[in-house]
Parts: sequence; structure tokens; C-alpha cells
Amino acid sequence: MPYAAGHRTEIKGKIVQSARRLFNRHGFDNVSIAQIMAGAGLTHGGFYSYFKSKSELYTEVLGCFFTDPNWKSCWEGVEVDLASADVGPQVVRAYLSRQHFEDVENSCPMVALPTDVSRSSPHAKRAFETVFEAMVSVLERSSVENGRPRRARAQATAALCVGGMVVARAILNRVRADELRQACMSVALTLGGWHDESKLQNGKSKRSHRLRAEKV
Repeated sequence: MPYAAGHRTEIKGKIVQSARRLFNRHGFDNVSIAQIMAGAGLTHGGFYSYFKSKSELYTEVLGCFFTDPNWKSCWEGVEVDLASADVGPQVVRAYLSRQHFEDVENSCPMVALPTDVSRSSPHAKRAFETVFEAMVSVLERSSVENGRPRRARAQATAALCVGGMVVARAILNRVRADELRQACMSVALTLGGWHDESKLQNGKSKRSHRLRAEKV
């Protein structure tokens, strides 16, 4: 009996989600295909119907809500509307939120996997670059001065968000880690020109992509 329409896409999505959780938690080299398939509730043998190798799967895992509309996040309490005029400060607050900090398995892979990417193939590096550039584009869109997008500031803001979370996760002292997140958030909001958000109340579009997010 043939599978229902959409079955293959659904199964592939389960594999990607399982791999993302495991790679975020344990790193690329420490996770087996068998573990990935078990995490998706599937058998090992079915893997090669969807991916040629673990490396090929890895490039699909290197996505985030900037590039994947089906990306699943459990950052409870945080909301990001990618169609909003004031998406920039939303992204900064979501990315450096306590929820993102604590939810390692559902983390943006740019935080959990940068060292893996640096040792990986050019294909994986291009995938990482695509996600980072998507984040820069989102930040740039709502960061405008004299009618011109401020790309340099958007790049610095994105790097501050990703790098700040990487360093915060590496700090043992939770108080200091939280202080670092807050400091990075304050500077990132200032870089983007969002320290005075009373100027950014332009409403939200009906075309929205939602995550759950915190206002720290």
C-alpha cells in the first residue's frame, strides 16, 4: 500500500530534527546514524533512503528559523515575527534569551556547532554561511540610517549574538554567564539602533513566522 502524500517529507523532517537535537547536545563526531534514527523513532536501515551520509544530513541540520519555516523551537515565552518592521530587536532578545541559553537540544546550530563546521567540508561551511547571512539580512532589514541598510552593524550584531551565546554556554558560573548575555544584548540593541524602541512601533504583519520568546 503506497504511503500518503507528504509521508517522505515528514519522515525526512523527523530525521533532521533528531539529528539537530543530538548534534547540539553531543557534537557531530559523537553521534551515530543509529542514534539519529532511534531518536526519530525509525530503523537504521531507512537512513540511506533519505541521505547519502551523515555529512549530507549535517548540512541540513545547519539551519535555524531564519532559513527553515518548519524549524521547531521550544524557547517558551519568546516570540519572533520575521515579517515585523521591528524584527531586529525581537531577534536579538530571542537569540540571547535565557530560554535559548538553557535549551541546548533545540538551540540554533550556529551556537552549538561552530567548531564542528570549522573542521568540516566546504559544503558544511557554505551551509553555515547561508544561515549567518540570513540572520544578518533579517537584522539589516530593520536597522536603517538615512534610508540605507546598515550592513556592517547588522553583521557585528549577528556575530555578537552568536558569539555571546557560545561564550556564555562555556562559562561555568551561571551568574557570570547571565551577566554576559545581558551585556551582549544591551550592546547588540545599541548597535542596531534599537535602544529606543518607542520609535519602532509599526505593528506586525499578518504574514508572520512565530517562535516562542522571552523579553529579558
